[in-house]
Amino acid sequence: MLEEEKKEVAATEATEAPKTEEAPKEENANAPRRPHGDRRPHGDKRHDDRREVKDAFEERVVYINRVSKTVKGGRRMKFTALVVVGDKEGKYGFALSKAAEVPDAIKKASESARKKLYNIHLTKSGTISHEIYGKYGACKVLLKPAPEGTGIIAGGPVRAILELAGVKNVCSKVYGSRAPINIIRATNQGLENLKSYKGMKALRNKD
Repeated sequence: MLEEEKKEVAATEATEAPKTEEAPKEENANAPRRPHGDRRPHGDKRHDDRREVKDAFEERVVYINRVSKTVKGGRRMKFTALVVVGDKEGKYGFALSKAAEVPDAIKKASESARKKLYNIHLTKSGTISHEIYGKYGACKVLLKPAPEGTGIIAGGPVRAILELAGVKNVCSKVYGSRAPINIIRATNQGLENLKSYKGMKALRNKD
């Protein structure tokens, strides 16, 4: 009887033995992890699709000058930049800006020049329709049309503004002040007063 009871107890213990728990599966260590706070799905390239918009305007630095201002604590040095912009198709602009560093002054002048643009009338040969004088302060600029193949006969600031405006053949002469900003403004005053070829014919009573 004792042997039978021992066999029954051993059988019940074998059937009631606790099952071993399965170890949790380890995560793939090689899987890419997203940074903290990034909720975008992996592989999102929204920021890579941004394309830079090309500006059609070309810019040219005409003059850079260092200026100083005397204050109570001493002298404050700054730089002024004169920049001309244009698309070589009849649109141009210019501006004079000041900043503590040269690159900042050029950037400010370029942005200001793009905000105020001027248009001019050109003939088929790429020249102006008639002779004209531009005046600003003590500076006077003569602009005279030229036949095709002549090119731009001008120097310094006048050449910069005419090239970027799209003029291909013209003769010019500067009288009086040689300050770059005055030359630019006098040239602009002359270009603004230009009339079209048809307008000139109407004024001269020519059919």
